[in-house]
Amino acid sequence: MDEPNGRRRRATVKDVAIEAGVSRGTVSRVLNGQRYVSDEARAAIDAAIAKVGFIPNRAARSLVMQSSQAIGLIVHEPHSLFVEDPNIGAILLGANAALSDADYQLSCLIADTSRDIDRLARYLSGGLIDGVIVVSARVGDPITRAIDNLGLPATFVGHPRDIGEAAYVAIDNRGAAREITTRLKATGRRRIGMVAAALDRDSGSDRLAGFVDALGADFDPQLVQSVPLYSYSDGQAGMRALLERAPDIDGLFASSDAVAAGALDVLQSAGRRVPEDVGIVGFDDSSWALRCEPALSTVRQPATELGRAAAESVLRQLRGEDAGTGARVLECPVVWRGSA
Repeated sequence: MDEPNGRRRRATVKDVAIEAGVSRGTVSRVLNGQRYVSDEARAAIDAAIAKVGFIPNRAARSLVMQSSQAIGLIVHEPHSLFVEDPNIGAILLGANAALSDADYQLSCLIADTSRDIDRLARYLSGGLIDGVIVVSARVGDPITRAIDNLGLPATFVGHPRDIGEAAYVAIDNRGAAREITTRLKATGRRRIGMVAAALDRDSGSDRLAGFVDALGADFDPQLVQSVPLYSYSDGQAGMRALLERAPDIDGLFASSDAVAAGALDVLQSAGRRVPEDVGIVGFDDSSWALRCEPALSTVRQPATELGRAAAESVLRQLRGEDAGTGARVLECPVVWRGSA
């Protein structure tokens, strides 16, 4: 296991699992002193550890079968959005409540730049946390790869397509987007556009897919404006671009409430009445929805419950009650208000 620079690469849990012919979860349970592992598997893992030269991390948990009693909440978003997005705060509070009940500490870890990601990968390998909850992971995310290589107990909020059989909690973004767009269309709108945010992650791409589903043959790709983030400023920028391209737009699905609030500001500044001239719907039912005038029609995302469910999933993995696989999908009903 030599690297190009000639130095020997440090063996990982994944290397042990491959050599022993077992899953990474099984190796993690043996290292953590948990039950539900056969004597044969333990013997194979012990032999594999010796063969590949695996050295457990420096945390006391790994050295003497103790635990750090800490779970990391990894948020892969810019620092500014961490403060602005109420969903992230609600997920954090939900996770913290569940961990507090179990006498665990929550450690909040923000990944914005590539430097942050490299630093986080090193931190995760140090054994200072027992497991992780991951928010806003992208396909091909290096954080996901680091977690996979380390064999850390993990649960994702959302369902990136490349997490294999890792545990996740999520909502039906596509179905909810389809439902609220269908309801917007039923109000008589004929030129319905979308400010589509965060298409590099499953939530954003699924909401766009649901929008396309609802419009069917009426879908016009020229009425979709993509923006990077679920933010107020991106909602403003996206709406300006749509108005310039399609001034006759009469309906809008914004892929988050913050995006919808930014779009509403631009429409009203342009002299468009909401909902008389343009009907708007958002997504999340966050505090942004009630700040708007008129209040936003939206989809209620159970962010606090998602955080709690994710934390409970990681705790179950740490107790050896499952192998870290499984999914839980929570309900997300439409909330209809004055904006549409």
